Amino acid sequence: MGPVRDALARAARGTAWYVRQLMGDDAYRVYVEHRRAAHGPDVAVVTERQFWRQRMDDQDRNPGARCC
Repeated sequence: MGPVRDALARAARGTAWYVRQLMGDDAYRVYVEHRRAAHGPDVAVVTERQFWRQRMDDQDRNPGARCC
């Protein structure tokens, strides 16, 4: 029963990761990590609220392949 349970747990974690990525739940964290890694720890980073506002504005200006 252990290997089956481990496989199911791994599949559940993978599915949860995929949904988070698809929905953009980690987008701000990834943005901050990228800014700090690429430009140093002292670089200015917009607030999470500003980040999401800019992201929504960009999507409105360039809808691309999204459905709505």
